[in-house]
Amino acid sequence: MTLSRRDLEEGRMRAVYVAAIDPSHALTDEELAASLNATLKCKPPGSGWWVFAYGSLLWNPLFPFDEARPATLSGRHRRFCLWSLASRGTSNQPGLVLGLDRGGSCHGVVYKLPARLAKEELMLLWRREMVLGAYRPLWVTVRCGHAPLIALAFVVDRGHRQYTGKLTLGEQAEVLSSAAGAFGSSADYLERARVALITHGIVDPYLERLALLVARRRRCIAPSPSTGETK
Repeated sequence: MTLSRRDLEEGRMRAVYVAAIDPSHALTDEELAASLNATLKCKPPGSGWWVFAYGSLLWNPLFPFDEARPATLSGRHRRFCLWSLASRGTSNQPGLVLGLDRGGSCHGVVYKLPARLAKEELMLLWRREMVLGAYRPLWVTVRCGHAPLIALAFVVDRGHRQYTGKLTLGEQAEVLSSAAGAFGSSADYLERARVALITHGIVDPYLERLALLVARRRRCIAPSPSTGETK
């Protein structure tokens, strides 16, 4: 099942985590509102309502937007560095989702929220991205062509219990090839992110290498047509 806007409006995203993990692991609506308000207080004067997408927001933003532009963030790179214990995995077989980690650069897409709806839409975005507090929402400078602009980005919190540390590419591929949760498999998450970037003219060598490794692993464990047994 793909995450829907209704899931966010009705609090199902949080409910999925509450059912799968210790209820205290998920932030309350009051805590989410406090986090959003603190982030809005840090918004640079005169900046627009741009959101930097580098993972699931690329293919399933679930918010209206006036513009979408390819953009590059320096100083952070895209990596599968967060354990998923409910949405793309389980507590018994954790999956992986993307985060922005230190160093390098990241090619993604910035979406411009309609100003009149921005705060309301950001509250829904907080219910999605900040439900476990695994990210730090930051206002960052990205480049669209040669022009800089300020955008909101969700950067991984390295101190959070779901931060994976430095998994090797092979370790990432092993998890991605087998884990699944309430909103689909980790392999599906990888493929959707990879394809969404390509539609914006962006080929990420890291995701391409992972996709190849995952495909190889999934072929190795596929049932044999003749016997129904695994290879």
